[in-house]
Amino acid sequence: MAFEEILQTIGEFGIFQKSILLALTSPNSLLPICFSSFLFIQPDPVRYCNTDWIRKVDANLTLEEQLNLTVPREHNASFSRCRMFAPVDWDIETIKRRGLNETTVCQNGWVYSDTAYEATIITDFDLVCDRSYMASAVQPIFMAGILFGSIIFGPIFEPFGRLRATQLPAVVLFICVTVSAVSPNFYVYIVAQFLVGFGLAGFRINSTVLATEWLGMTKRSYASCLSQMFAALGQCALAGLVYKIRKWRIIHYGLAVIYGFVAIYVWWIPESVRWLLSRGRMEEAKRLVRKVAAINKKEISEDMLNCMGQEKDETQTGVIKIIFTTTILLKYLFIVCFAWFSVNLGYFCLILNVGKFGLDIFLVQFIFGVSEIPVHLLCILVLELLGRKISFILTLLTGGLICFLTLAFSPGDAIVITALVTTGKFFLNGATSVCMVYSQELFPTSVRQTAFGIGAIAMRVAGLLAPLLNMLAVYHVSIPIIIFSSLTVSSAALAFLLPETRRKELPESTSEVQDNRKCTKKTGSDLSLTLQKRKATKL
Repeated sequence: MAFEEILQTIGEFGIFQKSILLALTSPNSLLPICFSSFLFIQPDPVRYCNTDWIRKVDANLTLEEQLNLTVPREHNASFSRCRMFAPVDWDIETIKRRGLNETTVCQNGWVYSDTAYEATIITDFDLVCDRSYMASAVQPIFMAGILFGSIIFGPIFEPFGRLRATQLPAVVLFICVTVSAVSPNFYVYIVAQFLVGFGLAGFRINSTVLATEWLGMTKRSYASCLSQMFAALGQCALAGLVYKIRKWRIIHYGLAVIYGFVAIYVWWIPESVRWLLSRGRMEEAKRLVRKVAAINKKEISEDMLNCMGQEKDETQTGVIKIIFTTTILLKYLFIVCFAWFSVNLGYFCLILNVGKFGLDIFLVQFIFGVSEIPVHLLCILVLELLGRKISFILTLLTGGLICFLTLAFSPGDAIVITALVTTGKFFLNGATSVCMVYSQELFPTSVRQTAFGIGAIAMRVAGLLAPLLNMLAVYHVSIPIIIFSSLTVSSAALAFLLPETRRKELPESTSEVQDNRKCTKKTGSDLSLTLQKRKATKL
């Protein structure tokens, strides 16, 4: 008996499913807030070298006098931002009479003024002048952490189950966000940020798969779409938090507290029964099914439990080998990975340029978040009405074409470009939600986590390349848009080769994928008839 049939008996969307769905998807609202330390910065803040050494010579100097004596001026008569006069052991009268001529780089840090934020990684770690290049390295390092996490917690962690691959990243996030908040220098900070990205990838992948595998076929889209919706809520919260607080460390302290709570309660979430069955752990699976039935106030007979299907453990032959030696799975994987790469390349190119659209950065960030919320809720409805395939093609095609349309306007049309970018991002987000649902339904339980993880790797490669692609805008502003929009439209064309998976049972083995699975949902009478037939067979 397929697990879908068991779910219909114990409840496809009961109290238990609703509880773990909320517990596993709501932490995704914290993901955008992890961007706060390097997204909201002033790369070249107003500053001058710290020359308080002269205060020991004369404590009564005004600020203007101090700067005139210790900081050279640029050609435009403004004070130098990166150089100072070398300190001397003279008295103040000698300094005023003779003046200082020997210049040097800033020796005791900088004094910042007229900044939009009270504290950023730029001002806390002095990432200016000859260290200014370091700030641009944070985004790629963070994305590299997400990529590495997708590899480790996807294909490599498949044998350890969905639950362990969700719990460990939650703990990593709590520890590393805390370390990031208290970082004494830039080097500790970037290592912590790499590991934050590492944990984010693992939690995002496996929490979504774990939640999906506990839901019935008519509710399967909820896990992916709600994960995306909570991430959109996080974008709105991010704009408000940074606008109000303006200190990145305080935001990270609060983030660490919430991740600590998540790291605690995630240990009470049960493992996926589908995964347990694929591993032959029948007794554990039966125990969990009984517990869920009790929580949902349903009854399940021992006969039905004994008929619960146990698929051959295909992972004994190697998960990666299964995917790359099965033609149909390899085809699905290529199309899904290409689509995921294309969509997220465009998404991150837009989101990492949030301050370059000509409008207030807080307003644009808030608009980006608000515009995403309805698309993920609509996806739940559209996926059931139109199916996975049509929804996928439409969102990919529309998002790519709208982003192309921005090229028809000049950079000075800030409002029009922001409106088009927001609309294009709306559909790209819809495509991401559909892709997350589709990716899980195309692959069998034995390789689902691995396939989803490989798709996430493609997504993270896109995130890693997005800052580099944005750099090509120095040659021409349209280059990034042309590249990611063309890829998105191409992935829409490839999606025609995928099958429809709406209201089909999740495949448990590669043979079910190859046989295209059953297309109809079984009713209660069908279940009773199945049980009667199996009893008669035993007799």
